[in-house]
Amino acid sequence: MSFAALRAHQARVIACESCPRLRRHCRAVAADPPRRHAGDVYWARPVPGFGDPGARIVLVGLAPGAHGSNRTGRMFTGDASGDFLYPALHRAGLASQPRATSRDDGLTLRGCWITAAARCAPPGNKPAPAELERCRAWLERELALLPDVRVLLAIGRIGHDAVLRIWGERLTRWPFAHGAVHRVPGRPALVDSYHVSRQNTNTGKLTAEMFDGVVARAVELAGPETTPPSRSPRASSGSSRAASRPRTT
Repeated sequence: MSFAALRAHQARVIACESCPRLRRHCRAVAADPPRRHAGDVYWARPVPGFGDPGARIVLVGLAPGAHGSNRTGRMFTGDASGDFLYPALHRAGLASQPRATSRDDGLTLRGCWITAAARCAPPGNKPAPAELERCRAWLERELALLPDVRVLLAIGRIGHDAVLRIWGERLTRWPFAHGAVHRVPGRPALVDSYHVSRQNTNTGKLTAEMFDGVVARAVELAGPETTPPSRSPRASSGSSRAASRPRTT
């Protein structure tokens, strides 16, 4: 693994202009923020992955939130999804603190990397299929630069599907289900979780206990740490089995 190569990859992600609709949306959101973020300077660019370059676990989410990552410039930072995610990572020993508010809040990850299927905030949280396809190359290259990965934790179905498409696998062979562990031959384990969106956490579809269980399973599958923790590069200014009972609805 090359620290410099990861930094260079992050810089290329940030500079990407491949999806005009998404780029327009990110800038439009930044130009007209809600009152709670009035005066904030929005990142409004593609959001790179971040974490420990020696990560054994990689979390793959959907896309930046309009007023979360699109504002702060770091995955799952500054919105309700991050308010649910990072306390769980902290409880599991993967994050140095339970709060994530900005790129400069002191948060570090240990043995963990966080990324997403799409790098720009999409209208209605729904990237178009062509946009996801264009963005997939960034994720594929990123995973190639993280050679110690043993577990991919899909945060939602779109993250799950993105990983399987990179691997060239049929989605129907490895169906998404919360709590499922997919053992694709020759690949890291793929673990599924419902997305940590407020829509799921506020309704009880995903509880802290449920998510803690999935994270604990990912940590178990990742095994003991084999290399010392690395300094995190920062963004430039054939069957499935259940970890618990899988859920598909």
